[in-house]
Amino acid sequence: MKKLDFEDLILFQNDDYIVINKPPYLSTLDDRHERQNILHLAKDYISDAQMCHRLDKETSGCLVIAKNPDAYRNIAIQFEHRKVEKIYHAVAEGIHEYDHKLVDRNLVATNKGIAKISIKGKPATTYFSTLKTYAMHSLIECRPVSGRLHQIRVHLAYLGAPICGDEMYGGKPLYLSGLKKKFNLKKGTEERPIMQRVSLHAYSISFEGTDGQPIEVNAPYPKDFAVLVKQLEKK
Repeated sequence: MKKLDFEDLILFQNDDYIVINKPPYLSTLDDRHERQNILHLAKDYISDAQMCHRLDKETSGCLVIAKNPDAYRNIAIQFEHRKVEKIYHAVAEGIHEYDHKLVDRNLVATNKGIAKISIKGKPATTYFSTLKTYAMHSLIECRPVSGRLHQIRVHLAYLGAPICGDEMYGGKPLYLSGLKKKFNLKKGTEERPIMQRVSLHAYSISFEGTDGQPIEVNAPYPKDFAVLVKQLEKK
């Protein structure tokens, strides 16, 4: 991945916080397989930067960074008391009509980095609402109350609505040939999925600043997610 300009990622900033639109394929914290990550980029921009939470490497969208220790403590307390509101958008397989549908299923993380539903796991709750349905897919708004590993991905799979491209939890890659009847692939080439990752985007985040005033930030879809939704709209 080419060197990113951190300032290009910034959606919002004040004296205490920066909210960026994290690109896909970039780790939030140190990754021994990658030369750059969000934490390093943020610290190059402001030396006291601290990550307030994290997103999976493949997931794009809103990510909050504290500029100072007081700001970090302020939002950490809000995360602890579940006062930070996060909204994700996901493209799921199948047609589903959810209206604030609650999934309340404990999750346990295995040593292989896979999450599973288990009575012995930690409490995990997510609300789902359908934003739009297409011929064979649904655009779903996901509101996680807790923040467990792969929570949205596992809870949607539990509902029988795995996220497109999420092969770990039963989702299949989505190809243009599956949407267009007269799709012709150039001879000698191999078709790639419209999105080559899990179709999940952290669309917005809301929390209180150190002055008690609300902060709400929305992140536009990255190119691959926008192209996928556009293709589904055409269908």
